[in-house]
Amino acid sequence: MSVYVDKDTRVVVQGITGKQGSFHAGEMMAFGTNIVAGTSPTKAGTKFNDKVPVVSSLRDAMEFEPNATMISVAAPFVKDAAFEAIDAGIKIVYILTEHVPFHDSMEIYHNARRKGIVMLGPNGPGITAISSKCKIGIMPGKIFKKGNVAVASRSGTLTYEIVDAVTRSGRGESTVIGLGGDPVVGLSYIDVLQQFEKDPETEQIVLVGEIGGSNEELAAAYIKKHVTKKVVAYITGRSAPPGKRMGHAGAIIEKGVGTAESKIKAFNDAGVKVADYPINVPDFLE
Repeated sequence: MSVYVDKDTRVVVQGITGKQGSFHAGEMMAFGTNIVAGTSPTKAGTKFNDKVPVVSSLRDAMEFEPNATMISVAAPFVKDAAFEAIDAGIKIVYILTEHVPFHDSMEIYHNARRKGIVMLGPNGPGITAISSKCKIGIMPGKIFKKGNVAVASRSGTLTYEIVDAVTRSGRGESTVIGLGGDPVVGLSYIDVLQQFEKDPETEQIVLVGEIGGSNEELAAAYIKKHVTKKVVAYITGRSAPPGKRMGHAGAIIEKGVGTAESKIKAFNDAGVKVADYPINVPDFLE
């Protein structure tokens, strides 16, 4: 069993012939992901990597029965691409694109929630189910090893660093999820904690957070009441000067809410140990 995606996931890539879409689609295929089609209005009728049919629209791609999509189109066109996927009944909608307008993200989020669609991103590294050989997104495949540690992160780069540390420690991962760094993203820590708690492949959980917002504090409260598995955390941005705005649009502190100190305290109160450095995370795993 995997979380959200598995070996049966059939992926369409919206924007498969663009620079980002083509590179990451190739890496996904190399990992083992089953990409059944791609879209490109100007290159319909061709094949990507001599294997994957390229069609002009998602409507045309539905004949290949995809149940997940990676959206890699320019930010102004993301909302239309996402709505097209949601309306077609695609169950997993991952948005790779950065700089999606805030109100567009809000509309996509609420439309997806109303229809029971899992939305990942925008501006996140995606999801990887290691044992199922399914990767949707941009995570480097070489850092993974099959194991029982699930990871959920707000930071793309730190996701890779901590997964690499877990792998080098001799452990391995079950599912790794990048939530995304924008103010509005599809999944919260609580969403994924619910899935990790039910997943028989997952025995331990790592949450990678950052300053800004209240996501980590809410996660800590949920863990205290509902999560029985061991959880370890890391918070980045703890050395940022007061009032400093970090690179992620979601990393905004207001009136003392969302500081590194408040997040660390909330996790500690929930029995979650917080590592001082990314490389120390495996030290707290059993």
